[in-house]
Amino acid sequence: MKDKIEQIWSEAQKDIEQIKSCADVVEIRNKYLSKKSELSTLSIALNQLPPEQKREFGQALGKVKGAISEKLEVLNKKLAEEELNKKLQSEQIDITLPGRFNTCGAKNPYYIVKDEIVDIFLRMGFEVAEGPEVETDRYNFELLNIPKDHPSRDMQDTFYLEDSLLMRTQTSAIQARFMEQKKGQPFKMICPGKTYRRDDDDATHSHQFSQVEGLVVDKGINMAHLKATLELFVKKMFGEKRSIRLRSSFFPFTEPSVEIDISCAACGGKGCSMCKGTGYIEILGGGMVHPNVLRMNGYDPDVYSGFAFGLGTERVALLRYGIDDIRKLFNNDVRFLHQFKKRV
Repeated sequence: MKDKIEQIWSEAQKDIEQIKSCADVVEIRNKYLSKKSELSTLSIALNQLPPEQKREFGQALGKVKGAISEKLEVLNKKLAEEELNKKLQSEQIDITLPGRFNTCGAKNPYYIVKDEIVDIFLRMGFEVAEGPEVETDRYNFELLNIPKDHPSRDMQDTFYLEDSLLMRTQTSAIQARFMEQKKGQPFKMICPGKTYRRDDDDATHSHQFSQVEGLVVDKGINMAHLKATLELFVKKMFGEKRSIRLRSSFFPFTEPSVEIDISCAACGGKGCSMCKGTGYIEILGGGMVHPNVLRMNGYDPDVYSGFAFGLGTERVALLRYGIDDIRKLFNNDVRFLHQFKKRV
């Protein structure tokens, strides 16, 4: 066995002298020090030797293993340093190349506008309310003074899930729920949220869109309060030079009802192609809360009055940023969104 150990040691020294890389070190280590190597086989064979020989050959075997392991460690460290230096020299950084930057995302203009609208009304003392997007016929229509034969109840205008369950067509349904919760107490609230109607998608229409509706109920509320509130909102949202005008209209839940137009930014109210020569662009709808709506929701119309208004969030975004197609707000095109990246 002694001759065998000396033979293995001699062969190992020759193999170690031939090592050129760290990969060679791994190969030689596996050859002489792994569990399947000849040295490991000899270690198992020691158990069959007499006690007096086991100690002698065991020491010789351990000495060879230690010597091989030590030589390989020293050589591996040296080769690793050489390989690293070669790699650093061959992979030098060209400092003349342009740098690489991480691209940060940008906030969708819809959310920019929505957050700003909410912030303006919060500073005016309004509170924000939310409600379910899957709504009942009672809250979406009945409590808002919309009769059974109204066109909006038709299957061609509304997404019905069941006979009395639908995707809400307006956030006014939240107003009905809010009045029910307030139980005859005065309040000022807005309700931003998504709404759904059966419509063909094009540059100015979408089957899914968002609204921010507002409602104020108290004693002595009149049309002057509505006009003052919306005039302040328009100036905060679009600039101090913008003005509004009220035009007579009709909504089932308000009486009298008005359309609210904003002066055209392109011509300053003089008339141009953008405003179709009128000088104004429609942006809001509103009016005094119908007595029937107050009565059905727990308010005495002889004591309380109120005003309501509603605007399309996407429409405000289009006007605010001059966007020509509503679908751009939903297409997730990062090139479009990059325009609205906040500059620091």
